[in-house]
Amino acid sequence: MDHNRTAPLHVAALLLIMTVGCVTTPEPDFAAAIRYNQLGYLPEAPKVAVVCSRDERLPRTFSVHDAGGRTVLGPLAVEVGGAFGGCVATARLDFTGITSPGRYTIVAAPNLAATVRIAPDVYRGTADSLLAYMRQQRSLFNPFFGDSVHHRTDAVLVDHPEAGTFMPVAGGWADAADYLQYVTTSAHATFVMLAAHRDHPSSFSDAFGADGLAGANGIPDVLDEARWGLEWLVRMHPRDDLILNQIGDDRDHMNADLPTTDISDYGWGPGSFRPVYPCTGRPQGLLRGKNRSDGVASTAGKMAAAFALGAISLRERDPAFADTLARKARTAYQAGRDKPGVCQTAPGRAPYFYEEGNWVDDMELAAAQLHALTGDTTYLRHALEYAAAEPVTPWMGADTARHYEWYPWHNYGHYETWRGAGAAGRATVTDYYRQGLAAVAGRADNGFRIGIPFIWCSNNLMAAFATQARLYRHMSGDNSYLGHEFSAVDWLFGTNPWGTSMVVGLPRDGDYPEDPHSDVSRLLGDHLSQKGGLVDGPVYHSIYENLLSISLVNPDEYAEWNTGHIVYHDDWGDYSTNEPIMDGTAVLIYVLAALDGMRR
Repeated sequence: MDHNRTAPLHVAALLLIMTVGCVTTPEPDFAAAIRYNQLGYLPEAPKVAVVCSRDERLPRTFSVHDAGGRTVLGPLAVEVGGAFGGCVATARLDFTGITSPGRYTIVAAPNLAATVRIAPDVYRGTADSLLAYMRQQRSLFNPFFGDSVHHRTDAVLVDHPEAGTFMPVAGGWADAADYLQYVTTSAHATFVMLAAHRDHPSSFSDAFGADGLAGANGIPDVLDEARWGLEWLVRMHPRDDLILNQIGDDRDHMNADLPTTDISDYGWGPGSFRPVYPCTGRPQGLLRGKNRSDGVASTAGKMAAAFALGAISLRERDPAFADTLARKARTAYQAGRDKPGVCQTAPGRAPYFYEEGNWVDDMELAAAQLHALTGDTTYLRHALEYAAAEPVTPWMGADTARHYEWYPWHNYGHYETWRGAGAAGRATVTDYYRQGLAAVAGRADNGFRIGIPFIWCSNNLMAAFATQARLYRHMSGDNSYLGHEFSAVDWLFGTNPWGTSMVVGLPRDGDYPEDPHSDVSRLLGDHLSQKGGLVDGPVYHSIYENLLSISLVNPDEYAEWNTGHIVYHDDWGDYSTNEPIMDGTAVLIYVLAALDGMRR
């Protein structure tokens, strides 16, 4: 793929020059490219492409032509959007008025054209396709590696009065391009996949078994994957007075190897036991640094929410397991009530960890799910109290944040509380969503209509914003942020300064990450081993410059577009922008399932 591609001279462009009689001199060759959603556009949804110019020149008008070269829209004036990132100037090309399915060519100048697709099925099967990455991230048994069983000796308890005890906690998912495992991201991913199936069941199919191997088993694949997460979470809450939070630490990063040959040494010999950290309610870190943990609720709340929705989702298929999940949901929730505060991930030698700073959103979500599970209105009262304590997730409207400081980036608790509340409660939490969306939209005064801060894992925020905007529309009937919602989705699939999809392998014939930061991809020489993975996404140039042990391995394919305040590199050496992320992938599964559902 040509990462620096610009549109070729289309036949439609020649037709434009021939049919616009007032043109007497040829237009200049613009140092620009049209950026667009490579998956395509839904007929009834907003449709906008963006001209990204490397100098100040922009076309004044654009037209749209069908496959036969006939003009179906325009010439229309472009909407000048200002500079953004590596785009010295931008222009928005709004072709929302075209609603008939087909392939169309957008022409802004003889050398500035792009062909896009409009169809009701542009998102069909995409949610399922992202599950490939979730399966590839499995620990214990990984279908990508056949019968190879790995990390089967997980794990030995540390930082606890019973330190040294073996805890049978093998399973779950690796967090990203390494083999660390966190309850905070895994529980959130599990919940989101369960919610995606609950809300949009027809967007999922059955092509794989519970073990992740090919072959239908009568259960939608998304439920198989969510159950894989639930079973691990049960192991991570082995008894009422113990919640485990993390397997491994950054000693994992000392070696570049496959999960089947992981030789990380945590003091018990290469490739042997790994540590498992409990939630203690106090700062943790066995080596150089410590986190700032001061409670249990952030982890316990996420865990309880996943257990409760799992119990609801599986009570007909597997009532015994559902009963276990219901019991675990109650005990995890109580642990959060008993020890409010955050349980952050534990650093090792490096100073990096997930610096989660809020927890009431997690407890709101847990309370709302327990209300849905039990019908006990005490939980609903708790949910509304927690919601009032943090109406808006604090990153919304901010220009920066610590790494995973306000996680998860979208508060599903407001929506889940809305589902069970009366009219007054519904109005209250709906307005909370509106306030957050307004804060982000207020910062989106650029050609891409993007208002998120470009911190580490910005694509996580992009998918979270799209989710909140979509749920707000459902809750309120208000389409005020519809354009911003689709701008976020379009960004993830190519309407960005680099013109690339942020999902490995999607679309199959598009421009997407081919050199992701993944040892599996690099050692196997197969970037499609990460198929379906959402990568971290662009960061502020200042963040990239100040991270430790980061450098590009190859010449920057996007160098001409990396001249602004944000950067993105399709390079194995850039773990800040090009690392596939499990939790962000799960959130995007929900977004894509909702978009696929719009065609029905």
